[in-house]
Amino acid sequence: MQVEEEQRSRSGPALLRDTRIIGVGTAVPGTSYAQREVLDEFAISDPKVRSVFLNSAIERRGLVLPPKQPDGTYRIETQGELLRKHTEQGMAMARDAIAASLTDAGAGLADVGYLCCVTTTGFLTPGFSALLIRDLGIDRHCSRLDVVGMGCNAGLNGLTAVASWANSHPGRLALMVCIEVCSAAYVIDGTMRTSVVNSLFGDGAAAVCVRAGEEPAAGPEVLRFSSCIITDAVHAMRYDWDDEQGKFSFFLDPEVPYVVGANAEVALGRLLEGTGVRRNDITHWIVHSGGKKVIDSVRANLTLSRHDVRHTTGVLRDHGNVSSGSFLFSLERLRAERCTHPGEYGVLMTMGPGSTIEMALVRW
Repeated sequence: MQVEEEQRSRSGPALLRDTRIIGVGTAVPGTSYAQREVLDEFAISDPKVRSVFLNSAIERRGLVLPPKQPDGTYRIETQGELLRKHTEQGMAMARDAIAASLTDAGAGLADVGYLCCVTTTGFLTPGFSALLIRDLGIDRHCSRLDVVGMGCNAGLNGLTAVASWANSHPGRLALMVCIEVCSAAYVIDGTMRTSVVNSLFGDGAAAVCVRAGEEPAAGPEVLRFSSCIITDAVHAMRYDWDDEQGKFSFFLDPEVPYVVGANAEVALGRLLEGTGVRRNDITHWIVHSGGKKVIDSVRANLTLSRHDVRHTTGVLRDHGNVSSGSFLFSLERLRAERCTHPGEYGVLMTMGPGSTIEMALVRW
């Protein structure tokens, strides 16, 4: 095939062989809120903050709000309470997402040979992988990996490890689940810094099943991955300790969308280098739902149409930015459309702290 032939003569990221995504599943909490509902629930009247929420291209998001006090206002949760929310809500969503992905793949828990859990919205030791293996009754000898703290791009970092394991264990099922309880990572202090973050992220989990040796009809073949770290913007997206609030909080630099967009073409060039695949050969684009400005910037720099990013914008509209699992929400929607054809290429793209652009090349 063209990709393999070109790879023999040119350097670049290594190619995988015959390793396919065979199932995708997602889950969100049982409670969701429109943007205006969130503003009203917290009695936010600042016109600048309200504008950020109402012009975000987000209609609803799954969120687990804090408990209410006797006077009807929301209690400020401690860091310990937020971590418990991260664990409890994360486990609940992970179980549902895993079940959905295994059903989509026609597989069961007994088939899982490798489990990778990805999260940024809390810190656990032991991590989600150990807790899920115990909770779900997965074979206790299952190989596992926890990817913690890498941010919105981390789903593709985790998928790199998952696909590599599957590639070296033909016939064995590898499973990744991205677990993001973003409502367990909020600081509510009325500042514009936190308001931008609070207007954007939603809770969600997404799981994907990967196996080598499957027939093409099972799903797209994962061919290669690439990374592009924008070192000049290493602090532009971060989740670190806020001394004033006494808890962790997110920070997003206003220039992030333009920095990511400006480097998108470079990242794509690296992904396609030596494959013989050209930009115009890409039929399907699965881009992280990072926010309206991020999506618009990527669209402009990669000359993508609104149709190309229809699932990206649809996921943002319906769920907000669900961090590392966002691209899998979009992939699930593409899979449900049943519009792909054998031989078509696709690009998976995530962005996050570093600042980093991660990409994967797939083929149906």
